[in-house]
Amino acid sequence: MFATLFPPLVRRKRSIAVAAFACAVTVWSGASAAGLTVLMADESAPYAEFVQQLRELQEAGSRLDLIHLAAGQPAPAPSPGDAVTMAVGVAAARSAIERPGQDPLVLAMLSRLDYESLRISPAMRHPERQIGVLLRDPAMADQLALIDAVMPRKRRLGVVATSESAPLVRELQSAAQDWDLQVEFAPDAKSLAAALRVLVPRSDALLVLPDMIGDNQAATLAVLRAGAGAGLPVFGASDGMVRSGGLAAAVSTPAQLAQQARALGQKLAASTGPRGVVVEAATPATVRVNATVARGLGLRLPEEHELTERVTATR
Repeated sequence: MFATLFPPLVRRKRSIAVAAFACAVTVWSGASAAGLTVLMADESAPYAEFVQQLRELQEAGSRLDLIHLAAGQPAPAPSPGDAVTMAVGVAAARSAIERPGQDPLVLAMLSRLDYESLRISPAMRHPERQIGVLLRDPAMADQLALIDAVMPRKRRLGVVATSESAPLVRELQSAAQDWDLQVEFAPDAKSLAAALRVLVPRSDALLVLPDMIGDNQAATLAVLRAGAGAGLPVFGASDGMVRSGGLAAAVSTPAQLAQQARALGQKLAASTGPRGVVVEAATPATVRVNATVARGLGLRLPEEHELTERVTATR
């Protein structure tokens, strides 16, 4: 599989001071005022930025308790004073859903495939609490809205996927009812090259999904090279893909995701409905464009803020 064949895609590291992360860690205390408890198992820059934004959003007098979980460590039982618990990233989410309790739970910064791996858990199938899932990637409908804004009369869209990408492909197919969607599956590097040779002549543009291809540098670069060689624009779901040579992407930053996660937690805390799982895709607040690639393709595109307005207006 691509996870073993290719090294992980190196995403841009944001400058987050270690001191800012460390000062977020507070002692677990049931005597504190009701607030937000955040569970983390990953200290890398995107997650640290997410938590820092949560701290900045906290209202005066409310608390944010950050609990760092070591590998395999179970999440602690909730304190009676907790209003909402938020697990950041898939490892923390896996620990959080297995612990008992009825406090509302938000699982944030998950990919669609992360969520699919968690949803088979008995705790997700028969929840004892309100659970909100915030995906880190925008919905496929939003990505299609961006492609339509950039190439309004082009409808042949090529996609290479892996077998694990089936949930993403189904979502894309559902959203692309009036598109000529071309999908080829590639379980390994050799198959990727063959799939691209089939797709490129049949496509007006290529879309890189946030899956094992989109998360691996060599696989992503293979798609970008195929697009560049044929003069086809390549769209994706990350800043890194655009910087590497993609034309455009609709994205949400960790700070924007923190705002959406906080709003989801407030909604769960206020809910009086039956227990269940609510899933939200990231709301793409930003469109990224590679101006150099656009010029090379002979495209004159609107400014990023104008494209952002068009994408969000279709929601």
